[in-house]
Amino acid sequence: MDTTSPPLPAGSRLTRALHGHSRRALLAVLLFVLVAGVLGGPVAGSLDADGGFAPADSDSALAVQRLEDASGRTPDAGVVAVVDTGDGPSGVADVVTTLAGLDGVAEAVPAGAARDGSSELVVAVLDADADDEAVAGAAVAAFADDDRVALGGPAVTGLQIGERVGEDLGRAELLAFPVLVLLSLLFFGGRAAVLPLVVGVTTVLGTFLAMAGINEVYGLSVFALNLVIGLGLGLAIDYTLFLLSRYREELDRQGPTLGAVVTTMRTAGRTVVFSAATVAVALATLIVFPMGFLKSMGIAGAVVAVVAAAAALVVSPAVFALWGPKLARRRRRGAASGGGWYRLSHAVMARPGAVAAVTAIVMLVLAAPALRAEWTPVDSSVVPTDLSSRVVADTLEADYAGAGTTPVLAAVRADDPGAARSFADAASQLPGVLAPADAVEVGPGTWQVDLVVDGGPEGDVAQQVVTEVRDLAADRDADVLVGGAAAEFVDQQAAIGDALPLAAALLVLLTVLVLWLMTGSVVLPVKAVVMNTLTAGVALGALTFVYQDGRLTGLLGYTSNGGVEPTNFLVAAAVVFALSTDYGVFLLGRIKEAREAGLAEREAVATGLGRTGSVVTAAAILLAVAIGAFSTSSISFIQQIGIATAVGVLVDAFVVRSFLVPALMGLLGKWNWWAPMPLRRLHDRIGLSEGEPAGTAEELPRELASTP
Repeated sequence: MDTTSPPLPAGSRLTRALHGHSRRALLAVLLFVLVAGVLGGPVAGSLDADGGFAPADSDSALAVQRLEDASGRTPDAGVVAVVDTGDGPSGVADVVTTLAGLDGVAEAVPAGAARDGSSELVVAVLDADADDEAVAGAAVAAFADDDRVALGGPAVTGLQIGERVGEDLGRAELLAFPVLVLLSLLFFGGRAAVLPLVVGVTTVLGTFLAMAGINEVYGLSVFALNLVIGLGLGLAIDYTLFLLSRYREELDRQGPTLGAVVTTMRTAGRTVVFSAATVAVALATLIVFPMGFLKSMGIAGAVVAVVAAAAALVVSPAVFALWGPKLARRRRRGAASGGGWYRLSHAVMARPGAVAAVTAIVMLVLAAPALRAEWTPVDSSVVPTDLSSRVVADTLEADYAGAGTTPVLAAVRADDPGAARSFADAASQLPGVLAPADAVEVGPGTWQVDLVVDGGPEGDVAQQVVTEVRDLAADRDADVLVGGAAAEFVDQQAAIGDALPLAAALLVLLTVLVLWLMTGSVVLPVKAVVMNTLTAGVALGALTFVYQDGRLTGLLGYTSNGGVEPTNFLVAAAVVFALSTDYGVFLLGRIKEAREAGLAEREAVATGLGRTGSVVTAAAILLAVAIGAFSTSSISFIQQIGIATAVGVLVDAFVVRSFLVPALMGLLGKWNWWAPMPLRRLHDRIGLSEGEPAGTAEELPRELASTP
């Protein structure tokens, strides 16, 4: 009789290698972390801190590009200085001279006095090819000791936001890490609490390294760092917690053997792969949108999900091999049967229709505020009030009627000066335009028309002026591109509207595909999409209720602008949707495994929830702390992502997974697993499962079942 053990699958061979050389594997991870820290750690200083909220190929962007190409300088001020003239000589001439002498400044000129005479304005236009951040840094340094001068404008705003993001990251880490350590000790127990922290650090620094490489090819937004740290720590905790909980089950079954590690990685490890895939594809759909901010968030989110899974799948088996029985924990009474989550599941399934209806109604009520969301652009209200750029922006609004900013501008290309002036005269007559506008030639055949409009760029009047100027150009068959803050916002809304159907379709199709590969069902993926959408709606409803309505401003330290920035809304929706799918994957994997072991439908659901309920809730709490810590950010739309995500994952864990999932599965019974026969046959060929492909531990190769 042939007693040769069957060949090991590739995954098992890797697990065996990590198990057999655990110290070397962990040393390699340490070296990787050090290299990633050295090469990827400084990435924050090289990421874009400005722009990215409007499409790069939009009319508004092309208008600016046209004017810059013609004139060699920016069409509006890059640095704005408010000079206090309350006491003594104004000093405005010195400010003009200093700004004009900075490298990258094309021109600096006085721009008028405040209504009450307390200050005067100086604006500096930059060279088109200037490094805005370098110019802003030089300006800040030049007036560092002059309390009478406050600096603002787009260049200074970008510099200060970038610096503040770095400070906020450090503060969030200081706040989150001690709490995460304490909670990890509580949920993981003993030395096992080291595991998520090691995987978390590896994930964050590994993603920083990847971002440094990507940034060389495609410029990423500095705001993606917040997502990387929060989501990276959260996913690292999720994945290690699920792997550890399964390994502890296998310790009870097989003892501290290689077989226990192999079974863990075949089952929970495979589910981690599915989870990472669902998170990555959900966030990658943001790349469909043509805004740099959304693309950066999508790229960073997809990368961090993949890196988190890879780190967990490498570090965990090595730690299991190194510490083995020291990771064991006394089995809690009724982990799979008779426990609180098991009993709750049966109680829910005793009245599934009523529980599903009540839960859905409550979630719809909580999500309702999202339906009245008002969209607003990224403006000065996102800047902390203690920064000079915010002080300048508020001063311009209060004392200068918005001077120093151009809500709407037109870049006119015409060989005949009369045609350009005629267009400027016609545009000046449009409703909402407050003053006659001149056509200023900025280069051969290129003219700039600045329109002063009533209200801010986010207002209906300014946006209507943008539309009417474009209609005017079309009627006259004139070569005109419309730019300015109001035009950027209009173009942003149009781009989101154009890309949203494709992004939503990809999100649904890719999520359904991954869940179908895992479960073989078409019903479960569709239910997951509906429930995830409902959870995202609750999270976004919370944003509208708090930020749009101006609640908790003192506690959170933000300034409400009466709406929600739409790209931030999309990021929060994608993150919450992704994490809801993440938790659903772990629950469905255990339910499917119990069902394949021969349990009845409702018993399989109760067993799956009994085995994962405490793990999912612990993971949700830890992730809410990790990413919710960014609610302490002084940049309001970073706060919003943290709060929306924390609300979403907690609602998903405590409401959706606890009540709605078992209720719907109890209602549908065996129909949960239905799929058309052609898809069923296809899944039988290519589908994957959390269940053990080798059947039981006893069917594993003998050396796996016995090797310590």
